[in-house]
Amino acid sequence: MLYIRADMNDIIATGHIMRCLAIADAAKSMGEDTVFITADDQPAGLLKERGYSCHVLGTDWRNPDSELPALQSFLEECHVQKLLLDSYQVTPAYLKKLDGLVKVMYLDDLNTFHYSASGLICYANYWEKFNYTEKYTDTKLFLGPQFVPLRSVFSHCAEKRIRPRIENLLLLSGGTDPYGILDGLLRRIPLHEYRRIDVVCGRYDSAYGMLQEKFASDPVVHIHKAVSAIEEYMERSDAAVSAGGTTLYELCATGTPTVSYAVADNQLDNVRRFDSDGLITWCGDVRCEDVPGKVLQALEACRDEKVRRERSRKMRELVDGRGAARIVRAMREL
Repeated sequence: MLYIRADMNDIIATGHIMRCLAIADAAKSMGEDTVFITADDQPAGLLKERGYSCHVLGTDWRNPDSELPALQSFLEECHVQKLLLDSYQVTPAYLKKLDGLVKVMYLDDLNTFHYSASGLICYANYWEKFNYTEKYTDTKLFLGPQFVPLRSVFSHCAEKRIRPRIENLLLLSGGTDPYGILDGLLRRIPLHEYRRIDVVCGRYDSAYGMLQEKFASDPVVHIHKAVSAIEEYMERSDAAVSAGGTTLYELCATGTPTVSYAVADNQLDNVRRFDSDGLITWCGDVRCEDVPGKVLQALEACRDEKVRRERSRKMRELVDGRGAARIVRAMREL
């Protein structure tokens, strides 16, 4: 049995739960079931929909230290020996206590402090900047994009068809869109230059209804929300505009030429590294820059078929979509 501690809500959005669901799906394909442990019941509906049980601690996700008694009781009751932990809220005291109860595998991409854990995963493309190998001599390390936990559908994507021109465009914002970037992009992008523009709003995007109404009669723009098969939209798109985060690795697996932007501090290293490696052009931080204007310039540069073909090839070389299965095997190594 695999046990995963993670949360999801309108503030931290869906990223943690979604990547953990990919790991749970990989475990299931390898004959192992998964139980999720959450602070509250906000993720319960999605987890049930995906076929997984959820133990709700009934605690405040913002204060992880306060949940330790309830979590310890559950771990002891279920004789849990290993726990996959995915949370930015953890504290040094929390991890030290937890690591004394079970073998902890911590999923990291921030390097906030020195983590007390038996294993550490960092799939971020910028993992080398954290000097993990020097800091964690007694911890099992699983580093690099080979461990990015994507759903199994991304492990067998066909080679991307690169058309002479960009006909289908995909706009993505992640689990939420607090700065209204999707509406901002649609106001600036020359819609008539595309055959189809798919706009995917996240589960917690409050602007979804407004966008649907605004573009209801537009034959080019199609508004969607929390789609279950995002890979289908990626595969049929000639180019994409996306926030930073795990979505960029999904776009790599499908080989979809992409330009990106950041909406939070924890995305900055990610988008900057993709940009410096020549894979995905970064168009700035929505909190302080004119991202729609920079996106227009980046899309113009992407019109070159040779540029898109080369980027697509490099993206697929970086991410093969098998990271979730590698994480399951890493858990077994603990």
